[in-house]
Amino acid sequence: MIELSRAKSAPVPLGTLIGRELRNGKVEKPFVKYGQAGLAKKGEDYFLIKTDCLRVPGDASTAFSVFAVFDGHNGISAAIFAKENLLSNVLSAIPQDISRDAWLQALPRALVVGFVKTDIEFQQKGETSGTTATFVLVDGWTITVASVGDSRCILDTQGGVVSLLTVDHRLEENAEERERVTASGGEVGRLNVFGGNEVGPLRCWPGGLCLSRSIGDTDVGEFIVPIPHVKQVKLSNAGGRLIIASDGIWDALSSDMAAKSCRGLPAELAAKLVVKEALRSRGLKDDTTCLVVDIIPSDLPVLPPIPRKKHNMLTSLLFFGKKSENSMNKATNKLSAVGVVEELFEEGSAMLTERLGKDFPLNKNSGIFRCAVCQMDQPPGDGLSMNSGPFFSPASNPWEGPFLCTNCWKKKDAMEGKKPSRPTVTA
Repeated sequence: MIELSRAKSAPVPLGTLIGRELRNGKVEKPFVKYGQAGLAKKGEDYFLIKTDCLRVPGDASTAFSVFAVFDGHNGISAAIFAKENLLSNVLSAIPQDISRDAWLQALPRALVVGFVKTDIEFQQKGETSGTTATFVLVDGWTITVASVGDSRCILDTQGGVVSLLTVDHRLEENAEERERVTASGGEVGRLNVFGGNEVGPLRCWPGGLCLSRSIGDTDVGEFIVPIPHVKQVKLSNAGGRLIIASDGIWDALSSDMAAKSCRGLPAELAAKLVVKEALRSRGLKDDTTCLVVDIIPSDLPVLPPIPRKKHNMLTSLLFFGKKSENSMNKATNKLSAVGVVEELFEEGSAMLTERLGKDFPLNKNSGIFRCAVCQMDQPPGDGLSMNSGPFFSPASNPWEGPFLCTNCWKKKDAMEGKKPSRPTVTA
């Protein structure tokens, strides 16, 4: 038996070892390097860079990074408030003491909760400004992006393919959002000038906002919702580059133009070059803010140059992999010729019930229920389960699924056009 235990084991092929490492999650985390640049026209753009976030307090191995752009309008209050509060609101919606995989799976729902909670808290201040928000979390090779408005995040990979990780919520360009706003009680149309001529982009009335989703904007009706589009992808160990920018960049440059203008350059210089290219193309018509984030393999000092490739149907289909159950029927699977990115999750519905789902964690035995949005503990009689509806039979279990306090339930109904967004005054 002793001799047998000392016998050499059969050699294991290198490919098998690498496969085991991949399955066990032992691939080294990449470096994250970033740059920021911007020019102010109105001074309403703000950004957030935080590279020292910890999933488990005190454990440096659980570090992740957050990058965000907030493009304010009608004042700066909403942009500042979102910058200061959105991250903590997202993290407070994630259960404690869970594994990294479970944490990543919880992020899409937590981002919805964080955006809605931030909007409710800001509107309680009684101010009328609003802001877009493009919010990016980088944890190892996994990138999770949540966005409302028309700021944008693109991904440039080693395959030479540029991919959009956000959806623009401009009424002019998004037919689904136009239908949703009008179905909820808003009116969509252009600005009428003297003589009945219509000018400018499509806007939502009252208020005249060009966007269908934002944080804040109390004066334009609650069918302008803060529920974000969320996309989660996993890079291959070749890495990639993110460009996160306000519409001052994207009104001047296409996604391809922005990516190509700074390839092969370090992130800090790349951000400056994107802003310079936008200024050269269009002039300074709006605030321009650009963050460039490089996810770099740990054995490389910088991202290697991206080979130039002719565009064809194969290389334009970048993503492969699985989708969430919610989005499986709403979007087609995308395949990749080079396998550079795996799509883990994508959902853009503006219905809060769909986005929180019926399996939201709930302590049924404590006698106290925590609102899934505002995270405040409530007695059961002071709210409703999202799956029970306002009325339910005694035989049903009214506390299945996410529990909402009365205030958050009213917010949900207002966003879906089920009640007036403002109180009606009668004589």
